[in-house]
Amino acid sequence: MNKNKKFLLLTVLAVFSLVLAACGFGGDSSDKSKDDSKDSGSTETSSSGGELNLVVASEPPSLHPGLATDTTSSAILTNVFENLTTLDADAKPVAAAASDWKISDDQKTYTFTLRDNKWSNGDPVTAGDFEYAWKWALNPDNLSEYASIFFPIKGAAAYNEGTGSADEVGIKAEDDKTLVVTLENPTPYFLELTAFKTYAPLNQKVVEGNENWYTDAGDDYVTNGPFTLGEWRHNDTIVLKKNPEYWDADKVSLETVNIGMVESETTAATMFKAGEISYLGAPYQSVALDVIDEFKADGSLNIADQASVYVYKLNTKDKITGNANIRKALTLAMDRQGLIDNITKGEQKPALGMVPIAVSGFEEDRGYFKDHDIEGAKAALEAGMQELGIKDPSEITVNISFNTSEAHAAIAQFIQESWTKNLGIKVGLDNSEWQVYLEKLNQLDYQAGRLGWVGDYNDAYTFLEMYDTADNGNNDTGWENPEYKKLLDQSNLETDPAKRLELLKQAEALIMSEFPVAPIYYYTNLSVVQDNVKNMQADVLGNIPLKEVVVE
Repeated sequence: MNKNKKFLLLTVLAVFSLVLAACGFGGDSSDKSKDDSKDSGSTETSSSGGELNLVVASEPPSLHPGLATDTTSSAILTNVFENLTTLDADAKPVAAAASDWKISDDQKTYTFTLRDNKWSNGDPVTAGDFEYAWKWALNPDNLSEYASIFFPIKGAAAYNEGTGSADEVGIKAEDDKTLVVTLENPTPYFLELTAFKTYAPLNQKVVEGNENWYTDAGDDYVTNGPFTLGEWRHNDTIVLKKNPEYWDADKVSLETVNIGMVESETTAATMFKAGEISYLGAPYQSVALDVIDEFKADGSLNIADQASVYVYKLNTKDKITGNANIRKALTLAMDRQGLIDNITKGEQKPALGMVPIAVSGFEEDRGYFKDHDIEGAKAALEAGMQELGIKDPSEITVNISFNTSEAHAAIAQFIQESWTKNLGIKVGLDNSEWQVYLEKLNQLDYQAGRLGWVGDYNDAYTFLEMYDTADNGNNDTGWENPEYKKLLDQSNLETDPAKRLELLKQAEALIMSEFPVAPIYYYTNLSVVQDNVKNMQADVLGNIPLKEVVVE
């Protein structure tokens, strides 16, 4: 790792200078302190108390609440839009755009009362804006990959699947301040759902006036949250500005949030140490692997459990990974603890199931398989080879696909070595830019592909539901099992919490018996924050409400 260190340092510094200029964080060095905090004992992040500098790893794929599916887009959307509810530090729902709500005795009807608020263009925010937005996402013509997150609502699935109409969906604005939502069945996590980005409202007049309203900053990018989209220089920088029309604007300390796009974790770490960015960690880039030990040593690294899992999806439609025994062999042969100890170094936990241990009811090891079970992996490989008519492991090639990232590359290289050494197969590496990579997954143009999944809400269902059918927009494996879907459907009908939990565990056991996904580790959120930045810590779902952040 230290080979050609001097050349690497010079290269990083050169790239670093270019990045600062490109992101708009640069300027005359006399304007800001750029002292390394380790040497000077102090770091400044902005020229005023109301400015925050951050970076994300890439251009957000979509800043439309109904179309976004990734954490980069979500980091922006959750700060420019405001839902009926939001999540507190413990990821519990609290009032946001709705001032309060009532739940019927049968727990199937929610009546939300909206508070007085305005869109950034001055229009009043109404219950009709929520009804319009939710039905927009459900409209099958709009191809929202997250449409299924509305399926607890009566008639939502039928409308999305073409067997029902929008008028039959249980979403109704009774007046400008009252939204009534009727569910198919009691849904204990429904208030958590209403905090999710796809449940954000849309200004109907703006959306219908310009079908490309969400592709650029400007007068048509109208929001109702604490910030507006002040500027969007594509593949470069996003600037958020405090929204003066926001109902709780007096509580928002920040005036400006500059968000640069920096693909390299190493460059981002250099920027943090130079005081150019205020925070490093999900959802704003990652702490580079090669600086984790340094941040640990100086006591600045924060480590917190997250309701998220790092996995390798396995393409069940591929000739090789379509075989369940081959998939089992690949899963069992991984050395998860070795990966954590030697590569990720963030005190993650080996993932031996689909649902993270940070999720209530799933804290214990469910024991579906053992980590680094070489004998079990070899036995599964032999069975798979017989089924495929393959005589020697060297005849098998599996390519690991991942999006551009030093961390993902290092993980892939470690697993490549494990599979080659322990199974005797050939393993290739396939690296793509993020949006290209997502398209490969969606088109099943891969064999093994990495993905991190952060819970949409704090319930096991969010980790299991995406595999209910092969057509689910988040599945990307081609796998489905009618019994698995039946168990998930039964969990939605079950009102007894203990019985519902058991149904979800049965579903997890079923999917882990067929291995369309190889869980690798349960995330921890590694982060560092400058001393003068307060209230900036991700919750268990990886959300950071910038509304709460203060720069001293």
